[in-house]
Amino acid sequence: MNALALMTIGFAFFAFGFFFYSRYIADKILKLDPNFTPPSKEFEDGVDFVPTNKFVLWGHHFTSVAGAAPIVGPAIAVIWGWAPAFIWVLLGTVFIAGVHDMSAIWASVRNKGYSIGTISGQILSKRARSLMMVVIFLLLLMVNAVFAVVIAGMMIKTPSSVLPVWGALVVAFFIGQAIYKFKLNLPLVSLVGVIALYALIYLGPQYPIALPDTVMGLDANAAWIILLFIYAAVASLLPVWMLLQPRDYINGLQLFVGLFALYFSFIVVSPDIVAPAFNSNVPAGTPSLFPLLFVTIACGAISGFHGLVSTGTTAKQIKCEPDARFVGYFGAVGEGLLALAAILAVSAGFASMAEWESVYTKFGAGGIGAFIDGGGKILSMGIGISPEISATMLTVMAALFAGTTMDTGVRLQRYIFQEWGDVYNLNLLKKGWVATLFAVGSCLLLAFGAGGADGKGGMIIWPLFGTTNQLMAGLTLLIITVMVMRQKGKIRYTLVPLLFLLFVTTYGLLLQLVDFYNKQNWLLIVLDCVILIATIMVCLESFSVLKKAFNKDEFK
Repeated sequence: MNALALMTIGFAFFAFGFFFYSRYIADKILKLDPNFTPPSKEFEDGVDFVPTNKFVLWGHHFTSVAGAAPIVGPAIAVIWGWAPAFIWVLLGTVFIAGVHDMSAIWASVRNKGYSIGTISGQILSKRARSLMMVVIFLLLLMVNAVFAVVIAGMMIKTPSSVLPVWGALVVAFFIGQAIYKFKLNLPLVSLVGVIALYALIYLGPQYPIALPDTVMGLDANAAWIILLFIYAAVASLLPVWMLLQPRDYINGLQLFVGLFALYFSFIVVSPDIVAPAFNSNVPAGTPSLFPLLFVTIACGAISGFHGLVSTGTTAKQIKCEPDARFVGYFGAVGEGLLALAAILAVSAGFASMAEWESVYTKFGAGGIGAFIDGGGKILSMGIGISPEISATMLTVMAALFAGTTMDTGVRLQRYIFQEWGDVYNLNLLKKGWVATLFAVGSCLLLAFGAGGADGKGGMIIWPLFGTTNQLMAGLTLLIITVMVMRQKGKIRYTLVPLLFLLFVTTYGLLLQLVDFYNKQNWLLIVLDCVILIATIMVCLESFSVLKKAFNKDEFK
């Protein structure tokens, strides 16, 4: 099998999803209304609620939800063979992820820009809201603590990426000023910004930056983690137009340029896929494909974190309700394209089956490393740049997206604490800087309290991320289904995906519970039970509401 064939099938399927399926959902099911006044205009404050050009907002949404996950998940899941990963990414993106993201934005826009946790209280019950907030908090805690470790590791492994990763912040700041303060031409600003980013990528290998082995008694990894959280805390308090939006927008453009270069290289090189379509000789200890495939590949197929971004920051910036289709659905398609590139890179970027097997020696092997190695070789041969610059380019791509996800994640955690302040009438917690201190403090407590001096505590509870993330997607679709039913829409387009997600992820959570028990990992056992119980109770609340709706004449 040649990589070009898979690339062509993938492009055709994504095109069908955006141009036809998403339009049907937007017009016939959600009934997006151009005359509806969105929260960005109703509550405009110049900080969080800011009416935003849909192209700029797409950049924010896409890069915030992408992170490193659509690379890591598919690059690991290929251990079962490229075919299951390929099929799940295509079906998941078109029929689940795009609908999930677009619908979550719509749900928040119709509910004053509230997060999905708060919306659950209005649509279901106060008890459901409390349970959802617990799941959301744990999910954000995992994402922020772990992504800090991932970014720190990439900067230590590839010092040439440090200059472009941090330099991108300066570029983003000036782009924000150019767009909002000086009202400069968006295409021109975009072009200059992309050129500046790639100039930094070119300079990165010439000026590598590495921290000393010890910084104030901390190793380099821990020092980078603290610096990342200091930055994230400051960024979460700044107006979205000043750094978050332009950083995400220019990173989105940079990714598409990088993806174009990578896909162009696939066309030029036309590599054969050396990985098996279905791997019948998986390494010992590899879990079963079902249901773990649907948990391992989250971002790139469907991810609950997307719902947090959609209802946390994106919905507060939607200028016109129909923009939710472009921002949400096309954002999911962009992530699907990244996941497809990852599958092709780790399946066709090796010289032989033997070389591929030397990388995939156990479950969890591969990941970003395999993507950078395999994709870097294809990129180097395709456009004629050095292997070092190719590796730097792909590392920066992954690090920038992980960073934008962490930026948004800390801001979302700040929102969670502020919403708790509203719910429980804790005025101090409503203040942005106080909520940010609690958000960052909880992440650092996990990172260093559970992990010790190296700051890798987030990795301890990371095994729960996959199932928690997918369950969050199912719960979000539950709430959306109730909303669609209340406006007399057809619910099959959200009900079928949510039932599938709840089944496979609950099954996965139960399998994990057995594994944690066998390993006597009591912390994960407790957290697993908390998440499982909360999910079951929210589902019961939701199905109770659905049942009552079915029994009413107006919903029949």
